[in-house]
Amino acid sequence: MEYEVIVIGGGSAGYAAARTAAAAGAGVAIVDPGPLGGLCILRGCMPSKAILRSAEVMGLMRRAGEFGLHPVEARADLGAIVARKERLVREFAEYRIGQLRDPRFTLYEEPARFLSPHQVQVGARVLQGKRFVIATGSTVRHLALPGLDQAGHITSDQALELRQQSASMLVLGGGAVALELAQFFQRIGTRVTLIQRHHHVLSWLDEDLARPVEEQFRAEGMEVYTGTQLHRFSRQEGVRTAYFSHQGRERSASAEGILQALGRKPCVEGLGLEAAGVHLEHGAVQVDEGMRTNQPHIFAAGDVVGQQEIVHVAIHQGEVAGHNAARPAAPAQKADPRQSQLLVVFTDPEVASVGLTEKACQAEDIPYLAASYPFADHGKALCQGAPHGLVKLLCRPRTGEVIGGHITGPEGGELIHELVALMHFGGTVHDLLRMPHYHPTLAEILTYPAEELAGQLG
Repeated sequence: MEYEVIVIGGGSAGYAAARTAAAAGAGVAIVDPGPLGGLCILRGCMPSKAILRSAEVMGLMRRAGEFGLHPVEARADLGAIVARKERLVREFAEYRIGQLRDPRFTLYEEPARFLSPHQVQVGARVLQGKRFVIATGSTVRHLALPGLDQAGHITSDQALELRQQSASMLVLGGGAVALELAQFFQRIGTRVTLIQRHHHVLSWLDEDLARPVEEQFRAEGMEVYTGTQLHRFSRQEGVRTAYFSHQGRERSASAEGILQALGRKPCVEGLGLEAAGVHLEHGAVQVDEGMRTNQPHIFAAGDVVGQQEIVHVAIHQGEVAGHNAARPAAPAQKADPRQSQLLVVFTDPEVASVGLTEKACQAEDIPYLAASYPFADHGKALCQGAPHGLVKLLCRPRTGEVIGGHITGPEGGELIHELVALMHFGGTVHDLLRMPHYHPTLAEILTYPAEELAGQLG
């Protein structure tokens, strides 16, 4: 059974690759052992945002008195929250499953394993492919921390399925998943302790953008330890304890449960990539700008390439891989690196970033000017009771072209797209100032650092 393009994986990257290749006229097979739907729908973006909304509403209910309303006693029903999440996920998944079962494709709901560079074993069948796209996503990374397995813990995947709420929880990690889930559990009434190795959360960002998140977490009652070194874990009579160093002192923290949210890894186990001759580096499939592996007829896209675990990036990479796989004689498309420069973390306050940070400019010796403005001095944010955070712009010191935009604050994930559009077209701080901004809106805060930078430019 031979196909022009065989796509291994039916998630965001895999479906994008299959759809693009089929649109180019290729005969396409998709191989996915299920459950069908992909990480984003089943265990990532959609379920996490569904439960975060419940915690956001509960957080507002607790603040009723601040807005002149009679206080209410807000209590969470974790089982009901998860039931709502599962209903939404089921609807999203059904739509994706319908797309995968489109007659344009041949869908095999079984695992795939390479037997050679052009053959894969799929159940009892052997499929022959002229070209392949590997899009198997990622899985939770297991870290061998002393005593952690013995103490017992859950992963971010399992956290989305919990129906019984713990009274207390240790959350390990300071990335997007760790922070979103930590705040969720804290807001629904679990006493959370967050332990992060780096000296601030969201370590890839500038410190001034990350600190407002930590401040908000502490204001909500969460214990937050940054700049730590984990030593070991223990369990006694149902209580789990982490032992770590913090600010030169040996400390410990105990809770009923532990959430290990220290990242994910590319899902390559069982694929037989050795038989295909596909090279890995640090556990990820290595690709060039055209998403091509070291084997010219094999491409890869999405989390499995270990670059950015972000859906819009996976879709873009999948489209590039699908196009190049379907049209081997045509000039190759290249992945746009700007796609991976947009990040959003759905905490409260939200964190959104596009382009270069000050940290990146300093590391790469890139000249820049920077200016920021706090939400605590912005009228609409104060009216909304959302004073935490700031906006920051970076521009080139000669032309004023905006090369970085960052928001920690209310609706940051929505506001960032004005800066995405501006930067996509090479806009300057002067262009941003010329654009009309309605008053009072959150968006008009972007004009304040732009005005400061325009003054510096002269």
